[in-house]
Amino acid sequence: MRTADTLLRAIVLGAGLAGICLLAAPAFALDGTKSDDLMAAAPAAVSPTEAFRSGANWLKNGETAKGVHSLEYAAEKGHAIAQWKLGRMYAEGDGVTQDDLKAFEYFRRIADGHAEDNPDTPQARFVANAFVALGHYYLDGIPKTSIKADPERAREMFNYAASYFRDPDAQYYLARLYLDGNGVPSDPRQAARWFGLSAQKGQCQAQAMLGAMLFSGDHVPRQAARGLMWLTLAKDSARTTDQAWVAKLYDSAFQQATEDERALALKLLKRWLETRRE
Repeated sequence: MRTADTLLRAIVLGAGLAGICLLAAPAFALDGTKSDDLMAAAPAAVSPTEAFRSGANWLKNGETAKGVHSLEYAAEKGHAIAQWKLGRMYAEGDGVTQDDLKAFEYFRRIADGHAEDNPDTPQARFVANAFVALGHYYLDGIPKTSIKADPERAREMFNYAASYFRDPDAQYYLARLYLDGNGVPSDPRQAARWFGLSAQKGQCQAQAMLGAMLFSGDHVPRQAARGLMWLTLAKDSARTTDQAWVAKLYDSAFQQATEDERALALKLLKRWLETRRE
């Protein structure tokens, strides 16, 4: 979840810098050798936000155990971003033993406590990401646990984040469910709609899928030039894990496109980039 990771760093390094400086003072010594003593002796004196900032600072400095300790304190006090960070760490085995069930529980706490948060606040991105993570867990299940594969429940998770939070990743994964008929009756037109909403927000996987559908006229009116435009955008911004399949779709469309279609695609691309810069 690269976008959410970037936003986390922005919050910690931007708005959080002043708070981290305050934490250096003896009264809130969460960033020095006195921190553990304070946490143990007077935890009530430490706010969840202070604990989160301290934990983020410890992780940044390579002090994982101390960072996790502070994040756990903040998470237990209901700090949503601390819960999200711990969920990601356990999901990926980042500095902790990989544990999908622990990750699931952290994400579920976020969904349970923040489903009605204002979708226009910075924190909403993390809440939406938690819904997406839950969607994936319900889609595949967690082996040897009570969390079984439940595509319908996965659809509910993706749909909520896609609709209420307007999350581009959720919109993409919801579109895939409609395209594949997984947890919902197959509906390529509905899939194209969700791909379109996600693509407009810069989600490269959605751009690639929408581009391929438009170029070939797959269940949508054929618009070869516009399809090639979306495929070009996707190819230029694809993450490492997506580069191979996105490039394959792009190469196939580019080779089939006429010179007029390629020229029009370039004009559409320039126009789209100009509107994004405004």
